[in-house]
Amino acid sequence: MKDSKKISRRKFMGQASCAAVGTLSLYSSVFNLGMANALATPNQDDDYKALVCVLLAGGNDSFNMLAPTNGHFYNDYKNTRANLALANNQLRKINFRDNDGRQFGLHPAMSDIQKLFNDKKIAMISNVGTLVEPITKSDYLNRSKRLPLGLLSHADQVMHWQTSMPHSRSARGWAGRIADIMNTQNENDRISMNISLSGSNIFQAGNKTHQYAIRSSERNGSVGIAPFESGEWYDKPLRKGIDSLLSQQYGNVFKQTFAQKTKTAHDNHEEFSQALEENGRISTNFGDSQFEQDMKMVARTVAARKKLGMKRQVFFVLYGGWDHHDNVLASQQEMLSTVSKGFGQFDKAMRELGTDNNVTTFLTSDFGRTLTSNGNGTDHAWGGNVMVMGGAVNGGRVYGKYPDIKLKSQFEVGGGIFVPTLSTDEYFAELSLWFGVAPSELETILPNLSNFHNVRSGDLPIGFMKKA
Repeated sequence: MKDSKKISRRKFMGQASCAAVGTLSLYSSVFNLGMANALATPNQDDDYKALVCVLLAGGNDSFNMLAPTNGHFYNDYKNTRANLALANNQLRKINFRDNDGRQFGLHPAMSDIQKLFNDKKIAMISNVGTLVEPITKSDYLNRSKRLPLGLLSHADQVMHWQTSMPHSRSARGWAGRIADIMNTQNENDRISMNISLSGSNIFQAGNKTHQYAIRSSERNGSVGIAPFESGEWYDKPLRKGIDSLLSQQYGNVFKQTFAQKTKTAHDNHEEFSQALEENGRISTNFGDSQFEQDMKMVARTVAARKKLGMKRQVFFVLYGGWDHHDNVLASQQEMLSTVSKGFGQFDKAMRELGTDNNVTTFLTSDFGRTLTSNGNGTDHAWGGNVMVMGGAVNGGRVYGKYPDIKLKSQFEVGGGIFVPTLSTDEYFAELSLWFGVAPSELETILPNLSNFHNVRSGDLPIGFMKKA
């Protein structure tokens, strides 16, 4: 056997630990979830819904992603953004006018998003941000209301977008809390309903659940133990030896727990890989970028949903590199093009699978960025714009109160920073209700929601999702 094929005890432990990241064993083997909360809305046998969270990590400059195009609205935008303003004839026009008479255009790199918006498959939501309670410009300047901890900080704000608990630094995410309630609705309790394409994250971590981590670079997503993956004859003795080690009973608690966890991870890997090999085929072509390939792997996992025994799934895809303190125009031209193509390809894949009404994709980011230029880029801010895609979306509209893009305006608090007019709680509550969370459970998932929305009203917080 060549040296390159040898595996040390330490290397095996490392590979086995990596594989174990992808298991939900904590859900079924550490906790007894047979009595999981029954208040989640029951689903039908043929029912399937999935949420796909796309995090643009670093803070997307979203007021160039969605910009005004007409009259004084565009002139204010141009004057305030100065050298960062996009030319009016470059903006991709969308068929919508808000109540103030404002018309909009999308970033020139977002041709797929433009078509999806005009086809009413995408909705834009304006000036969303982390909030503990409703706040005005005066409240902010006078510090008379509670503010999110670590405002303008990457570490805190990206955490708060994942937890929707900006009053604390929580290690549990709102999708994790959903999974704590709803995971038992799936036929398969071995693999989590929360699937991550970006490793461990707060968003999908619950009190009883963790994400199942996969990679688009793996043939069928799941990460296994190397000797079992090679299929080479010279690894056969090693595979046999590992099987023997994992099947033994150990007197030492740590050894026994490690062996059990590793075996469970390996079994789950085999199950997931086989499901995607047999049922995870799609014909839609995806680009070669990491983001597009991640979206392809999400689509393949959706294709294998029945084989995996899934009725509910939440996916997490992180696309990093959005902290554009400089070179924002060139960077966004490339990166928003990738986002647009990835969304367009994913929509085609969902239509191919007949699941476009069952899967909703939504955008998040750390925060918006300053309206004003720092020379060649922008700095950390607060409120920003996001988008939601899917057949269940009331698309073709811009929701929320899009602010006037000028300094000293109603929501601008200095330095080109906007106070959000919609909270992440309202945004996520509407997604949760569509997903099947019972109204009575919303405040468990989103503890500050009652500060913004009466959950007993029967109304949707914003209105961008179609009522079931």
